[in-house]
Amino acid sequence: MALMTAQEYIDSLRKLNTRVYMFGEKIDNWVDHPMIRPSINCVAMTYALAQDPQYADLMTVKSSLTGHTINRFTHLHQSTEDLMNKVKMQRLLGQKTASCFQRCVGMDAFNSVFSTTYEIDEKYGTHYHENFKKFLTFVQDNDLTVDGAMTDPKGDRSKAPSQQADPDMYVHVVERRPDGIVVCGAKCHQTGSINSHWHIFMPTISMGEADKDWAVSFACPTDAEGMYMIYGRQSCDTRKMEEDASIDVGNAKFGGQEALVVLDHVFIPNEYIFLNGEYEFAGMIVERFAGYHRQSYGGCKVGVGDTLIGAAALAAEYNGVEKASAVKDKLIEMTHLNETLFCCGIACSAQGFKTKAGNYQIDLLLANVCKQNVTRFPYEIVRLAEDIAGGLVVTMPSQTDFNSDTVVGRNGETIGEICNKFFAAREGVKTEDRQRIMRFIENLCLGAAAVGYRTESMHGAGSPQAQRIMIARQGNIQGKKQLAKDIAGIKD
Repeated sequence: MALMTAQEYIDSLRKLNTRVYMFGEKIDNWVDHPMIRPSINCVAMTYALAQDPQYADLMTVKSSLTGHTINRFTHLHQSTEDLMNKVKMQRLLGQKTASCFQRCVGMDAFNSVFSTTYEIDEKYGTHYHENFKKFLTFVQDNDLTVDGAMTDPKGDRSKAPSQQADPDMYVHVVERRPDGIVVCGAKCHQTGSINSHWHIFMPTISMGEADKDWAVSFACPTDAEGMYMIYGRQSCDTRKMEEDASIDVGNAKFGGQEALVVLDHVFIPNEYIFLNGEYEFAGMIVERFAGYHRQSYGGCKVGVGDTLIGAAALAAEYNGVEKASAVKDKLIEMTHLNETLFCCGIACSAQGFKTKAGNYQIDLLLANVCKQNVTRFPYEIVRLAEDIAGGLVVTMPSQTDFNSDTVVGRNGETIGEICNKFFAAREGVKTEDRQRIMRFIENLCLGAAAVGYRTESMHGAGSPQAQRIMIARQGNIQGKKQLAKDIAGIKD
C-alpha cells in the first residue's frame, strides 16, 4: 500500500469501532467532535507533509524491512543520520502545528521493542523478535499510526506491581492460553491513543521475579474488544465547543490529546506478544524507550517553541515596542534557550550507536540531559513570552464581546465597538490580529496547547527526577575521578 494521504488517514479512523468516553458519555462520532478533531488534524499533518516533495527527505525513508518507501514515523533508525533526521522532522511538525502531533511515542516504541526483543530471543530462544518484525512490516505497509503505551497508574508508588492492593494498577496477564494471553489494567496520559490504529503496550518500570505477570509487552488494535478510552480534560478545552469562538480557542485547527486507556480482559494472540514474563528485560524496554522519547523532546518542543517566539515577537510589534532593547534581549534569550534544546537533541543523535538488532540507539546520557533541559527551558520561554505580550493574554474579553451589537455607550456604542476601540493595537494593525496573537500565546502558555508544550515538558517521558537518576547512572563519576587522579599524580 502507498503512503496514506491526510484525508485517507482521517477516513481510516471512521472505520474503527474505537470506544471513546467524555464527560460521562460515549462519543459515537468522535472523529468530528470539536474537542477531538484538532488533535486528529495534527496527526493528519504527519501524513500531509509526507506527500509534499519539499519535505520528502525528512518525512519519508526506505524501510529496512521491505525496501519500500515509508513514513519516517514507522521507521527503524539505521544510522546516526536517521536519528538526527528524526529530530529535524519533529521540529518541522512542531512548527507546522504548534502542538503535539502524537506519533512520536509509537516511533520510539518501535525502536526500543525491536532491539529488546532481539536480546530476549538471544537469551531464551523465544520468537518475540520475529513477532515484532511481522507486526512492524504490517504497520509500515499500511502506513498506520500506533500509540506507544507505557505509563501505568502505579497506585502506591512505594510498592512493586505485585505488591499493589489492586493488581490492575499495572497492566498484567490474568490468563494464559495456548493461543495467547488475557490482560487487564490501564495506561494513563496516553498521547494520541484515540487517534491511533493500534497500540503497543510496554512495562513502565524495572521488575523483579514476583512481578512476572506484569512484565508484558504486546500490540493490539485500538478497537479491540474490552479496550476503551476516557478522554482527558485540558485547560480551556470547551471553548472549542462554543459558537463564534474560533479566535478564543487560540489555535483553532490543531491540538493535542491525552486519554486513559483501559484494558478489561483483552485477549492478545501469540503473534502480537513481545514480552511475557521475562521480567529482567522490562527495565531494558523502559530505559531504551525513555531514551528515544527524551531525544524526541529536542525536536518537537523546539518546533513549538519556534512558533511561540514568533508570536511573542508579533505581540511586541503590535504593541509598538518591538524596537525596545529589553524586548529584543528577551527574544534573544528565548531563541538561545530554544536552540540549546535543539542542540541537545542533535547531539544525543550524533553520538548514537548500533544495537545488536541492527537499529540505532541514541546516547542515553545526552538524551537524558536533553530532557532535563526541557523540564526547565520551556518554562522560561513561556515566562518571557508572557512578559513581552502583557496582561491582555489573560484578561481580554471574549470574541463574543468583540462581535456584540448590544448598545452600552452614551452615544449608542455597542460592546463590540467599545472592545475594538480600547483594545486597538498600534496604527496599521487590526484589533482582530492583536486578539488572535494574544489568544495564540494564551493557548501555548496556559491553554490546551500548554498540555503539549509547558506541562508536558515537565512530565512527558518521565519526571525530572527520572532523568537525574539516569544521568547519575550514565555519568561515569568513577571514570572522571580517575582522570583527576591521573593528572594530579595520585596513585591507587
